[in-house]
Amino acid sequence: MPVSLEEYQIAQAYMVMKMQQQNSNGDEGVEVLENRPFENDLYGRGQFTSKVYQLQSKAPAWLTTFAPTDALVMQEEAWNAYPRCKTVIKCPYFTKFSLTIETIHKSDSGQSENVHNLSEEQLAARQVEVLDIASTARDYWSYAIGSNSTDFSTFKSKRTGRGPLLEGWQDRCNPVMTAYKLVTIDAPYWGFGYRLEQALLAGERALFLESHRNCFGWIDEWFGMTMPQIRQLERQSDSSLNQRIGKTTSKTTPEDFEQRFSCDEEIYSKSQEITDTRGL
Repeated sequence: MPVSLEEYQIAQAYMVMKMQQQNSNGDEGVEVLENRPFENDLYGRGQFTSKVYQLQSKAPAWLTTFAPTDALVMQEEAWNAYPRCKTVIKCPYFTKFSLTIETIHKSDSGQSENVHNLSEEQLAARQVEVLDIASTARDYWSYAIGSNSTDFSTFKSKRTGRGPLLEGWQDRCNPVMTAYKLVTIDAPYWGFGYRLEQALLAGERALFLESHRNCFGWIDEWFGMTMPQIRQLERQSDSSLNQRIGKTTSKTTPEDFEQRFSCDEEIYSKSQEITDTRGL
């Protein structure tokens, strides 16, 4: 990312708010259950969020042949102790499914190795991908998630003068930082578990690209803001989102969704894939 480590914290929070607003309506979107400070021994201090994503229209056609539209209702819990973050996503319909994203942000251009301190066994299973926000490649998930149409080969920020991003920009850019994302997915379902894993990994990859393209594309909107300002905007945004999809934070809990969509699967076969994604 062509931003500093400190700037990215603002950019990411602003991007999350704006993308949630853009993708929420009366039928689908994001419901914010909790958004509060936290402190623990593992991460120290940070911000905890609990959300429910209703993404029914984005389900691939093959998934809807054997699962209801509610299959893409996702529960997310995130611990943001920047520059370290952890996100856990579960699906109440597929009770054994889990997706974990562990992120470490560093002030470099993507050359750090094993920033997550993986074991030899994990390193052997890991697949490394480098994601470039200036890439123009598109696939199904790019269009399903929503495609930022900014051409970064010609884009230049009016407030910072940064850009355009031409080939090899990572090595010439100052400031620059990288988000190292360790994605671990487990969908232990015989017959379609692997396909589900691959579909969700492709979806996460497209989401990483889209969200980080937006971070830079919207730089003139968030540049100069402070974290207290961001937190105030988050409170306003959370209330607006819940009203938009007809929910209130006090009335809905993760347990409600577990009861509503719980499904007792009898077939179990474990399959796990680890992907280390470096977002530039």
